[in-house]
Amino acid sequence: MSTHDRINTVERVCTDLVRHGHPVTFTAVAKATGLSRSTLYRDTDLRAIVEHHTQAKTAETPMTVITDEITTLRAAVSTLSEQVRSHDEQLRRLRD
Repeated sequence: MSTHDRINTVERVCTDLVRHGHPVTFTAVAKATGLSRSTLYRDTDLRAIVEHHTQAKTAETPMTVITDEITTLRAAVSTLSEQVRSHDEQLRRLRD
């Protein structure tokens, strides 16, 4: 799993936990993502995502949920666009 995939997965899991009223903990995120807790703690990007959602208000407004969803979708689109660019580059090399 690439770094971008892990970031997207952790962001999605945290958003889903909040949306369903479950507490966001490193244990819960690790269980849902299949990543180890030590990976979540050691990777500064992943740790920041989990800590952000852990410290977020428990009573989120609909606008906050939508904003979080947009952030998650933007990250996913960014990852996909990088993969498309990479595949385009590979195809160009194969054609040459």
